[in-house]
Amino acid sequence: MILKIINSVLMLVAIFMGLKQGWAMLSGKQEMIAMFSKWNISKTGLMIIGVITMLSALLIIFPKTFVWGNFLMAAGILLIISFHLLDRDLKGVAIELPFLLLNLAIIYFQHPLKGGLL
Repeated sequence: MILKIINSVLMLVAIFMGLKQGWAMLSGKQEMIAMFSKWNISKTGLMIIGVITMLSALLIIFPKTFVWGNFLMAAGILLIISFHLLDRDLKGVAIELPFLLLNLAIIYFQHPLKGGLL
């Protein structure tokens, strides 16, 4: 029971962060444009990544799409980590790594409502 509560809190954190960062990408926040433009990703590409990030956060909510949502979010984070590694920016990698591990931990613990209400 405690494990399900912990996983629920972790899921809420991942969903909130996914929606927050996805919205920042979709709305074209200056920090996001600056970070992604150094990797030659246009504003349109950034908006597409933002929509995918927000979609993945929403997919995590439902047990049937839980794994797909986590997979998409982890893939997006891995993409950003790869770009940071190309720049040899270990600080950027260190910032993104906990979010990747968060998605992997959530997948390991599985959806708290699996086989339950939804």
